[in-house]
Amino acid sequence: MRELLRRLVKEEDGQGMAEYGLILALVAIVVIGVLTTMGSNLKAIFERIGGELNPNR
Repeated sequence: MRELLRRLVKEEDGQGMAEYGLILALVAIVVIGVLTTMGSNLKAIFERIGGELNPNR
């Protein structure tokens, strides 16, 4: 990951930078979509785990 970031910073080709930017934007959109879709399920899972770890809650 660090190597990718170093290459992004050192990259002088404008087209390459634009492509990296588009890829990062696409990844961010996918992650937001997945978290939005699964958010309530993940919250319930973590609350159940928290309840089992601390039964006095």
